[in-house]
Amino acid sequence: MAAAKDVRGTTYVSYVCQRCYQPLKLDISLLSLDGETLAELTEPFPQFGSDAGNGSDASGQLDTTSLQAPIQINAEEDDTVVRRIIPPARVNSLEGGFTVIGDAQPINTENLSHRLKVTSHLFDIMSGQSSIDHPLCEECTDTLLDQLDQQLKITDDELKDYKVFLNKLNDKPSLDTEALSKELTELRVEEEELIRKLAEVEKEREKVAEKMEVEKERSRQLAIDEKKYWKDYSEYQKQLLEYQDEQQSVDNQIRYAQAQLDKLKKTNVFNSTFHIWHKGHFGTINNFRLGRLPSVPVEWSEINAAWGQTVLLLHSLARKMNLTFERYRLVPYGNHSYLESLSDKSKDLPLYGTGGFRFFWDTKFDQAMVGFLDCLQQFKEAVEKVDKRFCLPYRMEKGKIHDSSGNGGAFSIKIQFNSEEQWTKALKFVLTNLKWGLAWVSSQFTEK
Repeated sequence: MAAAKDVRGTTYVSYVCQRCYQPLKLDISLLSLDGETLAELTEPFPQFGSDAGNGSDASGQLDTTSLQAPIQINAEEDDTVVRRIIPPARVNSLEGGFTVIGDAQPINTENLSHRLKVTSHLFDIMSGQSSIDHPLCEECTDTLLDQLDQQLKITDDELKDYKVFLNKLNDKPSLDTEALSKELTELRVEEEELIRKLAEVEKEREKVAEKMEVEKERSRQLAIDEKKYWKDYSEYQKQLLEYQDEQQSVDNQIRYAQAQLDKLKKTNVFNSTFHIWHKGHFGTINNFRLGRLPSVPVEWSEINAAWGQTVLLLHSLARKMNLTFERYRLVPYGNHSYLESLSDKSKDLPLYGTGGFRFFWDTKFDQAMVGFLDCLQQFKEAVEKVDKRFCLPYRMEKGKIHDSSGNGGAFSIKIQFNSEEQWTKALKFVLTNLKWGLAWVSSQFTEK
């Protein structure tokens, strides 16, 4: 509500709606109230449910609590202006001042105070009967009435539901109080028993919880031990693999050494060292020809080397059998090998020659070859003492070697008064007998 006085002395009074703040035009009948009207207005409104005093429900309908009652009436020194400020429902921060509405109705100042008191008292009565502040415009009043009708409808529906449930309860037969009391007693006893069992279960649970803590601690310790175990296991496994690798390496070395040993055991050192064969009419030892022919004049250096290998072979065979020769001692000395006479140690018999006229009349070379044949005969006799079945293919006797084949005949080992063909053939027979002796010694002294 607002009132103002212009310069001409005319007073303007206007009311606004407490919800939409639209200006209101009051009916002339509201400016005067009689006793009967006041009695009707002051009669309390009926309350519908718990939400009637709020003017709204939970569904978000009109919030009438925001329509507050008038707060204050201020009178200034100029009593021709009366201010009545009502805070808006949507803007609660308005402070002081007053609302001026244009085109308001002019009224006389002499009846202003009475009319204001009447309308203010009327609106205070109406606002005091409910939580709704007045005045309201017609549109806001219709909206409020629609909401109140909806609340009334909901309340009527609830009342019907309550009546239905009440009728159902009234239609049920009367209950047996004694049986219910007995059942209640039994349930209480059962409850006490369950409470007792629950207490026991709680105690048991506490014990189990304590055991679980112990087991958890044990599990943690076992986890630590397991981790340490796997760490140690991995370390030992690593060492084992290293040892297995080393063992495999040693085994491979042993197998290789054993294979080499077996190979060496099967190897005939004499056959490998002294290879006796033939080349045409010549007997050869390590590819050195022993003898010479008019058609094949073999160099004396080759003949001397062949005699050196022959002496070394017979000397080695005798040492293998621990045989000591009588009358002569073999001295292998390469292509200058010789025989030492045991009867006259100052006399050496060379098994090498130089050829020429001087060589033709030098008998030491022939004596040396005869002495060598004597030593070979001693070797044959020593072998026959061990093995009666041993026999050489060519018989030897006094510097001659006999051919046991169909042709027969004896061949002198001397070079003087002998042809080169017969001397060469005699030397070939000597190498053949040596080869047989070499085979027997290899078969007897080779480890199996």
